[in-house]
Amino acid sequence: MGIDRRDAIKFIVGGAVGTTLTPIPWKLTDDISIWTQNWSWIPRNMPGKNDYKPTVSKLCPSNVGMLVRTVNGRPVRPVGNPDSPLSGGKISSLAAAEGELLYSPARVRRPLRKSADGTYVAVSWNEAEAILSEKLGNATGGVGVISGDMNGTMNEVLSAFAAGFGSENCCFMPDSAQPEAQAYNGQMGGDGQPAYDFDNADYVLAIGADVLESWGPVVANRRGFAGKRPHGEDPASTWVYAGAFQTNTAAGADKWVPMRPGAQAALALGIANLLIKQGASAPGLSGFASLAAQYTPEKVAEVAGIKPDALQEIAKGLASAKNPLVVVGAEGNEGGSPAAAAAGIACNMLLGNFRALPYPKTVVKGAMGRGDMLAKDAAGYVAGFLGGDAPEVLITYQANPVYALPGSVNAKEAFNGVSFKVCFSTYLTETALVSDLILPVPHSFEMIDDVASPFGCSKVLYALAMPVIPTLVEAKHPGDFLLGLSAKLGKDLGFDSYLKVLQAKAKAMGANWGDLTKGATYVSDSTASAYGISVDPDALAKAAAVVEAADLTLCPVMKLNYGTAACGIPPFNLKTIRDDELASDYLFVHMNSNTAKSKGLGQDDVVTLASDAGSVTVKVNIFEGVMDGVVAMPKNFGHTAFDEYTRGKGENVSALFTVSSEPGTGAAVWTGQAVDLKRA
Repeated sequence: MGIDRRDAIKFIVGGAVGTTLTPIPWKLTDDISIWTQNWSWIPRNMPGKNDYKPTVSKLCPSNVGMLVRTVNGRPVRPVGNPDSPLSGGKISSLAAAEGELLYSPARVRRPLRKSADGTYVAVSWNEAEAILSEKLGNATGGVGVISGDMNGTMNEVLSAFAAGFGSENCCFMPDSAQPEAQAYNGQMGGDGQPAYDFDNADYVLAIGADVLESWGPVVANRRGFAGKRPHGEDPASTWVYAGAFQTNTAAGADKWVPMRPGAQAALALGIANLLIKQGASAPGLSGFASLAAQYTPEKVAEVAGIKPDALQEIAKGLASAKNPLVVVGAEGNEGGSPAAAAAGIACNMLLGNFRALPYPKTVVKGAMGRGDMLAKDAAGYVAGFLGGDAPEVLITYQANPVYALPGSVNAKEAFNGVSFKVCFSTYLTETALVSDLILPVPHSFEMIDDVASPFGCSKVLYALAMPVIPTLVEAKHPGDFLLGLSAKLGKDLGFDSYLKVLQAKAKAMGANWGDLTKGATYVSDSTASAYGISVDPDALAKAAAVVEAADLTLCPVMKLNYGTAACGIPPFNLKTIRDDELASDYLFVHMNSNTAKSKGLGQDDVVTLASDAGSVTVKVNIFEGVMDGVVAMPKNFGHTAFDEYTRGKGENVSALFTVSSEPGTGAAVWTGQAVDLKRA
């Protein structure tokens, strides 16, 4: 265990106790002696003017509202902005490292093109524009877009750019927003995104949704959790987490209810059944009630592994609460079931606590709306490349599908079927390193951008990510680049600069531009009409049909300190990864002692974990916070790109995912993945 240098110095000054018990302070004394003789070596704060600049994180999926401390204009440390509804003065472990990643060795520092021998050669922006113009001019097979920015107006520029070439093949990377959109907009007849008010909820049931770590605007969710549970006082809310692994949400909740991966729909139907028996009802759920009646506590126990009395207790708590809330998500925050999402929405309807927010209005001519992009399936789109259904030009924006899409998609191989691939990225990702043209995107501290109503919010929100420092590398704003290129190619998108796009967006949202540039967040109580929404019981019945439990099921685990597929692991955050998560280059998977014993395994054993999609070699960690028959594996390890802090650390859990088509909804899902395990 490390010793704080300040504590060691106190030992030296205060007496002989510290110096006689350990030799470390003697070394520290020697260091101090050296420093006093060589003052220039002493670590010290940078002198100069202190300032705090408001912005919003575009690196962290929770979109933290931040104040970036600068000294003489140089960013030093981001902290939470107390005036931001997206943070309330708090910050995530990933956003806290955002300033460090300004100087990441993995940054793309200039435009790069792939040469004939496979190496990358630096080119000017004019040359990059000419190369892309030529490829687009010859693009008879269309243009496709995969975006990793879930809530920014850049998606409008990207989709409008593709539309100029007759394409609607624009999609997001997978996360929990897709199954909710596919359920609410595609299956239930809604228009908008469900709202979740954690600030006022007095009973929260999170079914697979790790709302305090990876689902939705996490920092805002944590603020809602803490606000109802002040230190030293009786909590004003009850939280229950149902899932296969004791996530941070499970650890913070009043009760953790172990549940098999992929059983979210069965649990939600079982809760709905008990609520209806207690007299709950809602328009549009007549057929749904008949289906829910089949999910007795005994049947839920069979499918999900949850004891009947635990189910009864949860339903009773929800029914007696004033502002209850049910949240459904997927393990690892991706590949979830639209049917489970629909069942969760139905529970909130029965509880009289369902609201939806309108999607942000589009302002760029020809752009797709957020709901339309969420309806697309990135995994299925990329898998289609192998069958010859590939675009002539594929644009990836702050996305890393080659690394992060399920292994069964064979994304790296699929990309070979695309004639020309252009990657807009801040960092040298796995996707960048298979692309033909890599275009550097400024760091989020270096360019203006926006955040509009992130998935999981309780209200309509709009905020700007403001530049804190001039661009340190040869990067251009991707919005300006694509708008300029569109104009030269005769494609009118209605704007000649991205700044004007954002000004139009702010006006469409009803926000004051001047206030936004000063760090204010626009908040509106606007809601989308939920009139006429209903649940298709036949589709839900097919999706929720009983499936025999696998001998061993995979549960992916996402934590913000692990970083993301698009930015890798921040160097500082390596210090926060425990020895039972990563040791040297070995990643640990977690299982309880019963599961380990059944496999003849012990602590630190090296094993091979395999599925139909692929295999990984990992070590075993015995942890009782895992359900029987489940192996939990951390996400965002096993990179082959980025820098020394990210590359070669552990294994990639995505390599094990096999995509299947959900009965009834036809959606691509990969929860409840069966795996085999044997000694390596």
